[in-house]
Amino acid sequence: MTWRPGWRIPDLPGRLPLLSAFDGLFFSYYHMVMEHIGYISTAPNLDAIFAALADSTRRAILTRLSHGQASVNEIAEPFEISQPAVSKHLKVLERAGLVEREIDEQRRPAKLKADNLAAAVAWLTDFRELWNSSFDQLDVLLSEMKQINQQGEHGE
Repeated sequence: MTWRPGWRIPDLPGRLPLLSAFDGLFFSYYHMVMEHIGYISTAPNLDAIFAALADSTRRAILTRLSHGQASVNEIAEPFEISQPAVSKHLKVLERAGLVEREIDEQRRPAKLKADNLAAAVAWLTDFRELWNSSFDQLDVLLSEMKQINQQGEHGE
């Protein structure tokens, strides 16, 4: 069981309370640091990932970032939207874990984080067999319709 903010660990008789408000902040910070250095990881939030991918502008931003990191100005160039709007899109992508931003002097370049994108692809891959069988059935149906159509043309 992992600790979550707001959870209380029961106090043991004869001991000081185990969690205070500062302990809660410490645990949150500790978890964040351990996750950042790669010591622990949390499962990707597929809902957030697919919600972020639902917008065509955000998908275009990810396509741009697949070619390398870029600043907000560089990302905003091909779009007819303001830089603050691009920043909002980047924040959605950051919350979904698809993009991370670094501080490089005065710039904050964004770069693609492929881990969560790979999790979404893995989830979709589970449906590949279903899609392939559906396409195979469609191929059979189209072949039958083509044969019926050809027989109808030759029979007339």
